[in-house]
Amino acid sequence: MDQVRVRFAPSPTGYLHIGGARTALYNWLFARQNNGKFILRIEDTDAERSTKESIQEILNGLTWMGLDWDEGPFFQSERIDKHKEAAKKLLDNGNAYKCFCTKEDLDIKKKKAQEENKPFKDIGGCRDLSSEQIKEKEAQGIPYVVRFKTPDTDGCVSFEDTVYGKIEKQYRDLEDFVILRSDGSPLFILSNAVDDHIDGMTHVIRGQDGLGNTPKQILVYNALGYKPPIFAHISLTLDTKKAKISKRKHGNVVTVAYYKERGFLPWALCNFLLLLGWSNPDDLEFFTKEELIKAFNLKGIARHNSVFNYHPGDEKNWTDPKAISMNARYISSTPIEELVPFIREELKSTGLWDDAYDNDKKAWFEETIALIRTRLHTIKDFSTKGLPYFADDFPYEEKAVKKNLKKDENLKKYLPEMADRFEKLENFDLQNTENTVRDICEELDIKPGLIINAVRTAATGQSAGPGLFEIIVTIGKEKTIERIRKAVDLI
Repeated sequence: MDQVRVRFAPSPTGYLHIGGARTALYNWLFARQNNGKFILRIEDTDAERSTKESIQEILNGLTWMGLDWDEGPFFQSERIDKHKEAAKKLLDNGNAYKCFCTKEDLDIKKKKAQEENKPFKDIGGCRDLSSEQIKEKEAQGIPYVVRFKTPDTDGCVSFEDTVYGKIEKQYRDLEDFVILRSDGSPLFILSNAVDDHIDGMTHVIRGQDGLGNTPKQILVYNALGYKPPIFAHISLTLDTKKAKISKRKHGNVVTVAYYKERGFLPWALCNFLLLLGWSNPDDLEFFTKEELIKAFNLKGIARHNSVFNYHPGDEKNWTDPKAISMNARYISSTPIEELVPFIREELKSTGLWDDAYDNDKKAWFEETIALIRTRLHTIKDFSTKGLPYFADDFPYEEKAVKKNLKKDENLKKYLPEMADRFEKLENFDLQNTENTVRDICEELDIKPGLIINAVRTAATGQSAGPGLFEIIVTIGKEKTIERIRKAVDLI
């Protein structure tokens, strides 16, 4: 088999959509698994909607996700002359013709053909114009489009889709479709096929919504003497109401940039997108890049549409809960040295970074990350839920204060006593701090939970987190004592 060559060919009309990112991921994985090439092509022929900003956002999104391309980016707008040459070749070899009909005329004739249940290949009557008739109309300045001449015989376009199996489209059900507009600009069906030939595509892996164009494109391939690539169409991703996800309908939650801003790890997003329409025989869900490159195959792509389980207005589940859970798992399992750059960037952006975390306090910093990360869901959480570890000014959860500090007025005298005893400790470690807490609880004849929960809220402002003694040893003796005494004012 020839070297595998696949491509991602987005239109730069706004943002990198998670559906497009999933298509890019599948192509990238297939290329990497087969030691092939992943090509990036920007289909920017829509001059009114394509912007430099959108192009840059696509490049930034793919780079952040780790989907590096081997060739490109190529720009479709730079190949328009090639597309027009292909259209001329189709005119010259009799596989296309000039259509001089107005849209209004075509609409009327098409409606009549539908009412009479007749095929409407050449509904305008221009398919068999003589060369003299064509020249006469051109001389009159009548505008025209170029249409592909679909076969008017019995038969069908047939191809094997890697996901959906054998697909057939009867010739009689294909109208003579436009390949050049009246202004001479090429349409997607022509440009896409020509570009795939130029770029040497062996496989085209794209969304299922492109399946309807594939029979037409195969006709174009064949008429131009090109070898059609192998097609694999990916099922769509829908929302909980079975509507296709889109930024217009769902907002930023369907853009890659949103997940970067909200503190996702790149590969966690990739892993989540992977499972929106792909599975493996072992039912595994979590993969490193290396594991997934080895495991991925086109046969694992599902035919049924996947569901993006998003419910607007749910603050806790601000995206699909499975995505949040997956990101949390990656945060808790990614090697610390790989996690630190993301946390550094977050702490710098919030003014919490201390250069000593890269030097004198590096060991403490990494131990702190290891302690708190198992309860965090995003990188953003390191500067919010993790704030008490990196700063002294942090908020107290209202529920935590009510439940753990105001629960018992006796804490007004218990907490100062606790602070005094901590102050007397020469070795402020796990064993000594725990023994001190349990000793005072035994002396006062109170349940340890009362003191433990109160000290936790005093030290972090929170009602949940890692074990108390790990928390206060990490925060340190001096700060723990100071925070305990300060919390008395909240009781």
